[in-house]
Amino acid sequence: MADINLGVGGANSASGVYEIDNSLKFESDNTETLTRTPSSAGNEKTWTWSGWIKYTEPTLSPQTIFAGGTDSGSYGAINFRIDAGQMELNTASVAMRTSTQKFRDPSAWYHFVVAMDTTQSTADDRVKIYVNGSQITDFSVFNNPPQNTDTGVNANELQTISRRSHADDRYFSGYMAEVHLIDGTALTPTSFGEYDSDSAIWIPKKYTGSYGTNGYYLKFDDSSSLGADSSGNGNNFTLNNIAAADQATDTPTNNFCTLNNILISKNNLIAANGATLISGTNGWSGYKGTIGLRNGKWYWEIELATGGGNSNMIVGVQDDGSVASGYSTDDAHTVGYKYFLYYTAGGYRFYTNSSGTNVDDSASTSISGIAEGDIIGIALNLDDNEISFYKNGSIFNSFEDLDLGALGTASLYTGFVFPAFVNYSSLREQHVNFGGFTSSPPASAASDANGYGNFEYAPPSGYYAICTKNLAEYG
Repeated sequence: MADINLGVGGANSASGVYEIDNSLKFESDNTETLTRTPSSAGNEKTWTWSGWIKYTEPTLSPQTIFAGGTDSGSYGAINFRIDAGQMELNTASVAMRTSTQKFRDPSAWYHFVVAMDTTQSTADDRVKIYVNGSQITDFSVFNNPPQNTDTGVNANELQTISRRSHADDRYFSGYMAEVHLIDGTALTPTSFGEYDSDSAIWIPKKYTGSYGTNGYYLKFDDSSSLGADSSGNGNNFTLNNIAAADQATDTPTNNFCTLNNILISKNNLIAANGATLISGTNGWSGYKGTIGLRNGKWYWEIELATGGGNSNMIVGVQDDGSVASGYSTDDAHTVGYKYFLYYTAGGYRFYTNSSGTNVDDSASTSISGIAEGDIIGIALNLDDNEISFYKNGSIFNSFEDLDLGALGTASLYTGFVFPAFVNYSSLREQHVNFGGFTSSPPASAASDANGYGNFEYAPPSGYYAICTKNLAEYG
């Protein structure tokens, strides 16, 4: 069974002539969705749906991408979804397609196209599903609709994004960008994307065709009207539990780091809200970022938000061989700290190697110099193997240019360095901000010198947000 996993760094993201500036973040737990009921039916036999997807909770199944129709008859409700990484096209009562391939890389943007044309005389040509420019041909379930069947898509019934249309469930968690519905035409992916001539990566291109009666184009570029249709049809969607703050700059043409919900420690606490929000429970839980780094200078922030009295929080970096905040079955806090600033009820410490050596101990009877609402900035310098910690825009406790020692030369380092986080129990929530989206929108909207990222405090001179545009230049 093929497993589509494009590796650290979201390697499917590349920049071409056509740029996508915004995406929309969806959170399943908050039942965030877009809904629309057309005033009249369009072509229910022939249509194309195209969208770019970055889903942040691969363990959550199933998750609906888009759906149409409320008739629970054989083909009166169509649902395109992710189930355990597999792509499925279902009706309320009939499964049409289930891919054997799995698409479960939380660092990657995937481009999916579903083309329906039930007028085709050849049954196998009536449903086609594509990913990143290639048609999916290997299915564990393969059924065809009868010729000339009307489907729920384009019907004068509820149409949805991020939930089933015939049932209020199976919400999506992740980001969507550049969403099109073409009413009346079954298209191929080349109408929406192309292979980059240098990297051979599948990238977006501008769609220039018509949309038909119920077609729409959602570009999510106006935070005050995130359901607006840019096709010219005025087929706007209603926002449900979605706010202006859910707009993101994490897109297929500039892919930002988020938290990796596959590489988490034993308590399996899923990072929510676009994989940027960490909350506690009884036990330690650790996380790594989705993008690994080899060189360059990088910046990210963590806000200490709501929480309780036990304020154990560990923030910093780890190499790719470490398990302390990755995929270990051991407790995240007992498996060797590596380059962490560690806040506890007893103070703060800086650890630098796998044995947990404490090289800077400013312990006290209570947390010193940290409070709810404070923002911790991390500046990682892999050119000089140094790390600095900031609090609210200023160096914290002289933790500036701390030596990362053997990083890059000793067995501790086996390839990449990752942002990493650990928390425990009733810890204050951590709102992680890599610049593409955060649960606590910054008031100042500071960016790096290239204009990328949305931070509370401007990155130090020469430091950049962890995103693919910056990686192409400095990574």
